[in-house]
Amino acid sequence: MRRTWEGGVLTDRPAAQVRADGLETTERLDQEVRRSVLPSGAVILSERMDSVRSVAAGVWVRRGTAHEQPEYRGIAHLLEHMVFKGTGRRTAQEIASDVEGTGGSLDAYTTHEHTSFQVRVPADHLGTGLDVLTDLAFSPALRADDLELEKAVVLEEISRTEDTPDDQVFELHSEFLYDGHPYGAPILGTRETVESIGADALRQMHREAYRPGNMVVAVAGQVDHDDLLRHVRDLWPVGEEHRAEENVPCLEKTAVGSRMKRRPGGRQVHLIAGGRGMNHSNPLRHAAALVGQALGGGMSSRLFQKIREQLGLAYSVFSFQAFYARAGHLGAYLATSPETAGDARDVLLDELRSLAERGISSAELEDVKEQIKGQILLSLESPAARMHRLAGMVLYEEPYRDLDALVDLIEAVDLDQAAEVSRLYDPEGLAVLELWPA
Repeated sequence: MRRTWEGGVLTDRPAAQVRADGLETTERLDQEVRRSVLPSGAVILSERMDSVRSVAAGVWVRRGTAHEQPEYRGIAHLLEHMVFKGTGRRTAQEIASDVEGTGGSLDAYTTHEHTSFQVRVPADHLGTGLDVLTDLAFSPALRADDLELEKAVVLEEISRTEDTPDDQVFELHSEFLYDGHPYGAPILGTRETVESIGADALRQMHREAYRPGNMVVAVAGQVDHDDLLRHVRDLWPVGEEHRAEENVPCLEKTAVGSRMKRRPGGRQVHLIAGGRGMNHSNPLRHAAALVGQALGGGMSSRLFQKIREQLGLAYSVFSFQAFYARAGHLGAYLATSPETAGDARDVLLDELRSLAERGISSAELEDVKEQIKGQILLSLESPAARMHRLAGMVLYEEPYRDLDALVDLIEAVDLDQAAEVSRLYDPEGLAVLELWPA
């Protein structure tokens, strides 16, 4: 079977004829959105935006922290760093200068489920951007001498997180909530695991994971899909292969209760109350986004108005959600002074309890629907946002939806669905973590 564009949704159709050159027939998912699958299994997507003169291009590798063994915690992130130390054709300086010389920029990140390398360049330099991305993905030098230097950089990154309590508290809460599951593991790893990783382990991971069949390419902006395919064909390895095996375990349970941690220095208490949410494919995901927006998604939200505007208990207060392939979580965060921490905690938990018991009103639901629809419209003015949207569709095996179909999903959320999501915020089922200054 293959999938084709029909009525605003990508649907399954009988397999199309493979072209004589071995490339599967390209699908038009929307007027300016196209998708191709190479014989290697690599998925190539593009969205043309005639209103811009640049392109955002990215390569996603289906490997992240959740796939790591405990003794190699942080290896995906360390490998992301190491590819920038040089390749078979470029030095570290040439990797940067080849992109920046076009006026463009280069970036990368690691998550629990994938690793990504991205460029933003003028449209007529797409070939250069793709060449650099290909070099990074397939030809890193991974020299032992470079590894010792880059370990020091990652250890500094870990120190920065430890010195940034509003980052550290989220890591501590995830570790607490997921209770040993790799979704709760730190993406950076620990000092002990990072220091123990050797060059051979990095090379082995690269051989296993950095293969075309395990990758997605997404490009948005002033791009021609046929031109993009020519570049990828010329640059990428060829041959058929299977996607690397993914081994994220099922999540049996999440932790419930309260925990307090102390850190040296600082003047604020950072508090997170969060619990199990839903995975990316859950049909309630859009309801969760709407409820989260009503709870703490902006200045008009319940938490902002009550805790900051009415009571002055916090400067920073917001809700959050995370949707992974096999699990997810949601909750709320605030930062306040030690003197007001007790009051702020009580108010926050009261607001969460009220949400769980009563849900949101029909007026709130309509308001946040307009907010979310507006946010979607504004985000789609950015080539980078459109690029991420394309990649996410493949990484999470979602059907393609045009803007109208996406808006329809938002509009279809009703009060019963919102109430079902709201019950997940019951404090009795949450993990509450407070990070206090020592």
